[in-house]
Amino acid sequence: MTNPSGQHFVIRHDTSEAHITEVGATLRALTVGGIDVLDGFPAHERATDGRGQVLAPWPNRIAAGRYQYGGRDIQCPLTEPARSNAIHGLVRWLDWELTDLQPDSITLSCAVRPQPGYEWELQLQVTYQLGNGGLTVGLNAVNTGDERAPFGAGFHPYLKLAGRQVDDLVLRLPATQYLADNDTATALRQVADTSFDFRAARRVGTQELDTAYTGLVTDEGGRATVALSDPEGDHEVQLWVSAAYPHLMVYTGDHVHQPERRRASVAVEPMTCPPQAFRSGIDLIELEPEESWTGDWGLSATRLSTA
Repeated sequence: MTNPSGQHFVIRHDTSEAHITEVGATLRALTVGGIDVLDGFPAHERATDGRGQVLAPWPNRIAAGRYQYGGRDIQCPLTEPARSNAIHGLVRWLDWELTDLQPDSITLSCAVRPQPGYEWELQLQVTYQLGNGGLTVGLNAVNTGDERAPFGAGFHPYLKLAGRQVDDLVLRLPATQYLADNDTATALRQVADTSFDFRAARRVGTQELDTAYTGLVTDEGGRATVALSDPEGDHEVQLWVSAAYPHLMVYTGDHVHQPERRRASVAVEPMTCPPQAFRSGIDLIELEPEESWTGDWGLSATRLSTA
């Protein structure tokens, strides 16, 4: 039987285990400290709804798939045709080359070549590393072409706590601003006094989120941490981002493909830029020839009490 996700790799550290696929360098499954923290997908299936995928050279959407850069008028293939968008970049369905594999870490690389929708050259490398603090994900991008290249990146993990619907979970999100309109990326609002304010941990309830957040509040180490917990259980999963990812997309899964997965997990997507950045230029990374960019984020889990 063929495997639609290509070769699968497993890394382990103590009671933590991560499964990564050749296609898209996708994080298919993850347990941290023995706690299953991701809504992933079976080994014999491909990813749907972006689960665990690397999003580059742009995250989220480009409206109508059209933008201008470097004196060019660019038209991307519409990979979200129902909404007339180009979504989540170009590397999700490519085979990534295994560069290094250790018991507790893996590095894969992928070349982006000039093509319809993106006329520049990049070399991407992603490393998944398990340790005592959970999983750390590092991404490196190098402009291997001979002119300045636009760039953005993101990741698409769905966080879950087994057996609990989103409505029952408690979310803490240290963001002070959100986008009221993802299609223009210009309607930035303060979260204060709105239903989008999760700075103080509270139940998600019936709130529907497909929302880009920014204005992240960081700790002394420069990290911003999102937490999802079960008020009736003893587990909490945390996703942290470094300053390289000043934007987060949060999605409560109301419109995922499989009905049984709707509102069963929360996608928390680290992003270097907001939706439509290739059109607006907001936080767009511009790499000169041979220039590189590096960013990291991670996942951890905590037992809140002793069972």
